[in-house]
Amino acid sequence: MSVPKVVIIIQFMAQKVIYLEGVEPIDFFGVNNVRFNRLKSHFSDLKIVSRGNELKAEGELERINQLEEKVELLVKFILKFNRLTMDDFDEILSGDAGYKMDAPGPKDEVLVHGDRSKPIRALTIHQKLLVEEAGKNDLVLAVGPAGTGKTYTAIALAVRALKSREVNRIILTRPAVEAGEKLGYLPGDFAQKLDPYLQPLFDALRDMIPAKKLLQFIEDNTIQIAPLAYMRGRTLDQAFVILDEAQNATTSQFKMFLTRMGPSAKFIVTGDVTQVDLPGRTQSGLIQAIGILEGIEGISVIRFDERDIIRHRLVKKIVKAYDREEDRHT
Repeated sequence: MSVPKVVIIIQFMAQKVIYLEGVEPIDFFGVNNVRFNRLKSHFSDLKIVSRGNELKAEGELERINQLEEKVELLVKFILKFNRLTMDDFDEILSGDAGYKMDAPGPKDEVLVHGDRSKPIRALTIHQKLLVEEAGKNDLVLAVGPAGTGKTYTAIALAVRALKSREVNRIILTRPAVEAGEKLGYLPGDFAQKLDPYLQPLFDALRDMIPAKKLLQFIEDNTIQIAPLAYMRGRTLDQAFVILDEAQNATTSQFKMFLTRMGPSAKFIVTGDVTQVDLPGRTQSGLIQAIGILEGIEGISVIRFDERDIIRHRLVKKIVKAYDREEDRHT
């Protein structure tokens, strides 16, 4: 008598956190979670829980991976078209929205073609908002954590303005504050000491302008990169001016900088108010300026957050961890 064979099918269960990168949760989930409930119905074999801009999924690993693919497509659609109707949502879930994803999006414009014709675009919601607000206002304050593309997007806008002859020059400046390191101990003269400090600005420009052309622009002062103290006494007109690391400008420095603004100038200020390196109890001019200037016509304040971080995925988690630790001690 033969013994019947017993086949045991084992489904590997897993857990995974899926991040909604660069979009507002309400834009993804819908009012009253209408789209989130539809997503749960479509993946009814998974347990899906939402918290802020995160989805936690439990179930069969293959199905979780399928969920993650759909979530990524939905996020890409929102970032590209700045909308997501229920029809769009259902088409993406069913796999019928490929033709829409290939269409040009209203928010997908190239800011500038960089070195080797590399197209440079605003990628996240707040980067796109920076582009929009800079088009409407002559002074924009963009604040938020490192890695969110504030300065890079601002420099792309400046290069675009220069190429289209909206301005005659670009001026990039930073307050020369020693962020935990002593400039005086570095080798070389003052200019050589400052070169590494200003290097991130050069790096962004090299992405957008061919090396020889960039050198020419710097030599003829079309592009100027200098410490904030060098702005004193100047009138900055016909120029696109970016103040980077502005959280390290004192109140008097910040006021001095803003009052350099000529009639045809465009100013963008970037900084991270959680990383102030000013000595002692010196007040950050950026923090004070946000409170004083927000709401004035012609001035815009944009707050970037961890969803805009476009560096390594771990950077987003690191920023969140530090935020939680700071909240714990306040």
